[in-house]
Amino acid sequence: MRRLIKTSMLAAAICVAASAPARADGFFNPWAGVNFGSDIGDGRGSFGVGAGWMGAGIIGGEAVFGYSPSFFGTENDFGSNTVIDVMGNLIIGIPIGGQYGAGIRPYVTGGIGLIRSQIDGGTVFDVSESNNDLGWNAGFGAMGYFNDHFGLRGDVRYFRNFAGDDVTSSVGSFHYWRASAGVVIR
Repeated sequence: MRRLIKTSMLAAAICVAASAPARADGFFNPWAGVNFGSDIGDGRGSFGVGAGWMGAGIIGGEAVFGYSPSFFGTENDFGSNTVIDVMGNLIIGIPIGGQYGAGIRPYVTGGIGLIRSQIDGGTVFDVSESNNDLGWNAGFGAMGYFNDHFGLRGDVRYFRNFAGDDVTSSVGSFHYWRASAGVVIR
């Protein structure tokens, strides 16, 4: 009988633990932005998506993809030219108002990834070149939620490449800032 009671109590404890609500806070973020702070890409538009999660506390992670068409100038001058960034970031943010319902989460973020720049000829500058550089980004922003699942997100990030092929090298010369805004769905 004792064995049956112990087994029943263990089974009940497992069921209670298994049905506990998840503490992770996942999100999806399509965004649009503008690049600035470099001599070349100032005022050029960009767009992309981000997806990530925030743990029960204040730390989380995200993957961000950004696409900047005509980063270096018009197609007439530079031909087809783009900058693509793919970054894996750490996020530190405080959920003011909790993780559910309306609230705001200011955050800082930073990480490393790929910065790809490409120029495919043009009438003024007949140059064709592409670079796949290891780079980093750092920034800050806020996610504001209207309810459990929908809100707005805005941030400002700085991007820079490394001069060599690894993070122990000095900083590179290619850099820019991006301000972005978009919806956030959790």
